[in-house]
Amino acid sequence: MVPIDLSGKKALVMGVTNEHSLGWAIAEKLHAAGAEVAFSYQGERLREKLEKLTAGRPNRRLYQVDVTDEAALKAMFADLGQAWGGLDYLVHSIAFAPRAAMEGRFIETTAADWNTALQVSAYSLVAVAREAEPLLREGGSLVTLTYYASEKVVPRYNVMGIAKAALEASVRYLAYELGKKNIRVNAISAGAIRTVAAMSIPGFRKMVAKYNATAPLGRMITHEEVGNLGLYLLSPLSSGTTGQTVYVDAGYSIMGMSWDDAQE
Repeated sequence: MVPIDLSGKKALVMGVTNEHSLGWAIAEKLHAAGAEVAFSYQGERLREKLEKLTAGRPNRRLYQVDVTDEAALKAMFADLGQAWGGLDYLVHSIAFAPRAAMEGRFIETTAADWNTALQVSAYSLVAVAREAEPLLREGGSLVTLTYYASEKVVPRYNVMGIAKAALEASVRYLAYELGKKNIRVNAISAGAIRTVAAMSIPGFRKMVAKYNATAPLGRMITHEEVGNLGLYLLSPLSSGTTGQTVYVDAGYSIMGMSWDDAQE
């Protein structure tokens, strides 16, 4: 891989829960490339984990932020603006739906669960981009995390599939508006990978077996592969790419059926 030097660049990674988070995989690549990385997390119980993960890093900045709290978002970006004077990269790795909404039938989704999933998983990108815009430097880049269920049915993913579809549409609209300032916005559609969020999906182990049997590469993807793609989309190497959903899924999304499915 071509070495990328991001010395002097400032990045905010939102939504890390532990070392298995896709946001953390991207953050590690940013850090290795020389960027200074700040983190936001939801809930005080996650602070100790982030403190351990980032121990020893100079000028460490950790923010407890509920993305549905506009005042909290404003306060975080105000502090970053004062400390850094600007922002180059932003990683949005945030999604949530009540478990009940993913255990039953999609048709039984309640209005409350729908609104929660859409607000946290999709609208939060818009809210975050709005607050970050005054700080984002020319040539800056935003990346969010999506999933294939945005365009094809994945049983039990339910309302989160709708939220991811809204997220991807938001990426396109934000890319259009921020492009005038030479700021790019893209989404990573990661394939099957073990994260806290993935493991909470009912039937995940069966999904993995089907995935491995169908994907052309015959395997799940790795955290490092997600991190590499995140680094690429944030860095100047992808300077002509914006408004896109880019897949890192061992080729799963190109398949209509597996060969075994076609056998009589």
